[in-house]
Amino acid sequence: MDESPEPIEPANLRFLRYLVTGMMVVMVVGLVTLVVLLVMRFRDDGPILPENLTLQDGVAAQAVTMGDGWVAIVTTDNRILIHDRITGAVRQEVVLSPGAFGASAGD
Repeated sequence: MDESPEPIEPANLRFLRYLVTGMMVVMVVGLVTLVVLLVMRFRDDGPILPENLTLQDGVAAQAVTMGDGWVAIVTTDNRILIHDRITGAVRQEVVLSPGAFGASAGD
């Protein structure tokens, strides 16, 4: 039987193989990192509202904004209610005029 020796691989071809393998490893690590970060982000419960925060009867919240020590609730009846974040008590109430900032959501 005639056994031929293995062909010798050129140096630049070996370098290219290492380069492609390294790129594959970097891409797999990057993909795993992205998946882990997305899973960690979606597990976040978000901001915690005080349990004793209540609105008056017939008032619906349209938007909520949180700051350092306060929670602002924009209601559908054109008011902004600013509550204390710990106690839930109303600190301030701002009444918006309906036509001042354009058409309201109900128009």
